[in-house]
Amino acid sequence: MAKAREIPAGEFKSKCLQLMEQVSKSKTPIIITKRGKPIAKLVPLDEEAIDGFGCMKGSVRILGDIVEPLDVQWEANG
Repeated sequence: MAKAREIPAGEFKSKCLQLMEQVSKSKTPIIITKRGKPIAKLVPLDEEAIDGFGCMKGSVRILGDIVEPLDVQWEANG
């Protein structure tokens, strides 16, 4: 990401939509200042990460009883 540029709050207010478009295209943040002091930062939105939570929903079928014990005798070594 390129170095952020600074812009006064009044100028940001009058050019807000145009500046948002610039940040989106150039991926360069803008620091908004008030009386020369930084008060906010406009940054490009990161690409959405793929969320793995719930991605397998509906892909598993349960066949039979999954709660009751099996009628199989297990042997443990050891």
